[in-house]
Amino acid sequence: MTDLTAFSRRLDRRRFLAAGTMLGAAAILPRGAQAQAGELVVSNWGGDWNDRIVKGFETPAFGGSQLRIVHDLAPVPERKTKLLAERRLPRGSIDVTWLSDADAYEMNAQGVLETLDMSRLPSGKNIVEKLRLPYLVPAIYGGVVVLYNPAKIPEPPTSFADLWNPKYAGRVGVMDQLHFNYIYAASLSHGGTMSDVSKAFPALLDMKKAVQPRLYPSHQALAAAFQSEEIWISANYSARAVQWEKEGLPIRWAYPKEGAIFISFGAGIPKKARNVEAAYSYLEAMLQPKPMGAISLATSYSVVTNNAELPPEERKHLEFTQDQIAKLNFVDYPYAAKSDPKWVEWWNKEFKA
Repeated sequence: MTDLTAFSRRLDRRRFLAAGTMLGAAAILPRGAQAQAGELVVSNWGGDWNDRIVKGFETPAFGGSQLRIVHDLAPVPERKTKLLAERRLPRGSIDVTWLSDADAYEMNAQGVLETLDMSRLPSGKNIVEKLRLPYLVPAIYGGVVVLYNPAKIPEPPTSFADLWNPKYAGRVGVMDQLHFNYIYAASLSHGGTMSDVSKAFPALLDMKKAVQPRLYPSHQALAAAFQSEEIWISANYSARAVQWEKEGLPIRWAYPKEGAIFISFGAGIPKKARNVEAAYSYLEAMLQPKPMGAISLATSYSVVTNNAELPPEERKHLEFTQDQIAKLNFVDYPYAAKSDPKWVEWWNKEFKA
């Protein structure tokens, strides 16, 4: 359930040492962290996602310290498998792991992640309260919203239900990989909840009849359909709309009255971490205003802290308002984990058929 496809096209599975620079390190590094020495192994996605984290956060924060950051890069299924396997070892090979909120829930349920000692993360107080997790320090978040072409749909949509509007027949785009989000959107807009999506399935069959949605295999294919005006409206992550608008696509996003479907990405500490002290320094450094702003700008997601350094125009473009945050819909992870195999089977046999 992650949205890092575009950032992970060229995954580098080799471990490599982060290049460093002293520029700005003293200003960003939290007190006490400058004295850190040794090695910190950070597990992360590869490709330009990791490049952005290194450039926006790790190099400015730790380039001038004695701490050497080593990256262990791979797709998330492989990284989760490794974390699970190392539960049986006296000490693991990973000190900090980047995960989505859904993957972090799974790893915590499997006994992999440490319950964080927030007294060692004084800047944790700046995390928006609704976004806090006991086992993950979130860095960025977004939500599934309604994407539309303003030239074709001058009045911004107000609900996920707009995807069912017959006047958009043949112009609605649906992305196969995000099947669970369309199930949630259908549930929320047709009287269901995030913990009971039974109303979504007849609603999605009604969508097939009413608008004949076009199905796309990837974010790139969906973007191309918006670019060619093959489609005018869809539902996807707010960050995608921001990215694609910057790239010149005819796209805006609208916040649905039902509330967006939440997703976040952040970092946690495995229970078998070797360098726990440096891991806490890493998380505290990430929470500083400059890195939080840099990560947000690099990924087009909203920041999770109330003191991130962002230009006013970028903040307005990226961040959800307080009212929008209050209406976010959070995944019921136990329910989703139990139900997703059935949802996938229904999606493939009924909706895609």
